[in-house]
Amino acid sequence: MKPVKNKIKIIGGAWKRKNVSFINAPGLRPTPNRVRETLFNWLDQDLTGKMCLDLFSGSGVIGFEALSRGAISVSMVDRSPQVFKMIEENKNLLNADKAELHCEDALTFLRRSPVKFDVIFCDPPFNEAWEEKLFPELSNHLTKDGLIYFESETDMKECDSFNILKKRKAGNVFYHLVALKNNDQK
Repeated sequence: MKPVKNKIKIIGGAWKRKNVSFINAPGLRPTPNRVRETLFNWLDQDLTGKMCLDLFSGSGVIGFEALSRGAISVSMVDRSPQVFKMIEENKNLLNADKAELHCEDALTFLRRSPVKFDVIFCDPPFNEAWEEKLFPELSNHLTKDGLIYFESETDMKECDSFNILKKRKAGNVFYHLVALKNNDQK
């Protein structure tokens, strides 16, 4: 049986109104338009010159949205071969040469990659305690003024190493914009 393709639109930038296709897959929930609109408002709409990481890419819409808005590169990471194949197809359809695709586990990618990013997007599967697993690794991959966008099924609490700059809730999803507390030490 062939997987059903769904579509979601890029909402801003050079590829505004272009469709990104995705398949039905367990845990895959593309970030809705209204949440992405808020996210990119928080980021001042323009990502020109920014290096981004899209962990748990899923549909890839956030990574492609970042490229559409001027990011110089986006590393997109997803471990599902079926989901990854759709991200590759979307990359080809959009001629998204600045998308670097990685079919691997998020923690494996973080542990092997030395790269620091200006913006990290994280939309991990729910109910798997990803926040506790990821944040110690994410701090090693942020530039001095870098930001993390994080979606979860629960409201994040302040911690020793990160400040929650902004947060909202849409339906059952909490989303946050986070920065390192000690930016001058990185």
